[in-house]
Amino acid sequence: MNDNHLSVILADDDKDDCLLFKEALEELSLPTQLVTVYHGEQLMQLLNKESPLPDVLFLDLNMPRKNGFECLVEIKSSEKLKQLPVIIFSTSLEPEIVNKLHQDGAYLYIRKPNKFEQLTKLLYLALTAVAEDNSVQPSKENFVLTGNIK
Repeated sequence: MNDNHLSVILADDDKDDCLLFKEALEELSLPTQLVTVYHGEQLMQLLNKESPLPDVLFLDLNMPRKNGFECLVEIKSSEKLKQLPVIIFSTSLEPEIVNKLHQDGAYLYIRKPNKFEQLTKLLYLALTAVAEDNSVQPSKENFVLTGNIK
């Protein structure tokens, strides 16, 4: 973490989701620095030249040019990038996809919630987990965060 700020990259092609994410991040009491990219090629270009790496990447699955699945595989097979915690940030929650992403090395899976308050809570949970220990992938039972939290 640089200057005690958590550096965050959001890769998502939905501009409305990006705006909500930014607003939710600003609501948190955690100092963060956000960079947003809108497709997978842009993400990989940024990561390959970025130094130091960000503290965490929130990755949408359905993006143009290079989707989140392809980006995750590329990140986890790169010596330089494989330690980067990747949090999947998606609307779908299909068990076989979730299992594959866990196997492929994603750190957490967040299902995009419908409510802003839930989004802020999920981001807080995810970012505090990363800040505490971003090197250990949670067990499969603790891999998915949904909006069903109190």
